[in-house]
Amino acid sequence: MTITMKDLMAMSPVELDNLYKNSPIGEIPNGQSNGKVLFVFEISMWEVFSSLIDSLFWQGKIFYREQGFLLNRLTVFGFHMVEAKVYRGNSQFSEGESIILDYSKSSFIAQKIRDEIREVAPGLYLGQAYWDQTRVLSFALQF
Repeated sequence: MTITMKDLMAMSPVELDNLYKNSPIGEIPNGQSNGKVLFVFEISMWEVFSSLIDSLFWQGKIFYREQGFLLNRLTVFGFHMVEAKVYRGNSQFSEGESIILDYSKSSFIAQKIRDEIREVAPGLYLGQAYWDQTRVLSFALQF
């Protein structure tokens, strides 16, 4: 059975964590993705906040694999901004490697953010977002 974005949205934080830990790193993606915020907390207020972020602010990411960076797709107006360097590196969340999305040197706005992703199904990536060393949320990218 292939996991879908809808499946990820229905999973609990514990299920998402286990899926991430047991998934392969996958290939560094290329091209445009649609993103969905999957908060770590099981509180209804987070679900409302997640919907607001999804609809008003963050739409996904555009990966430029050969150049080693990505741009975030922001707002309903389609702005492409907030660059991150993309490379393979050690996961902060679990053992082994992940695809690292590193904003520390490329974005003043997001310099404390570090994301990591793994491919959980063909073209579907599950990610962890960190503010400094604190995990703040999980997200999904569909290519």
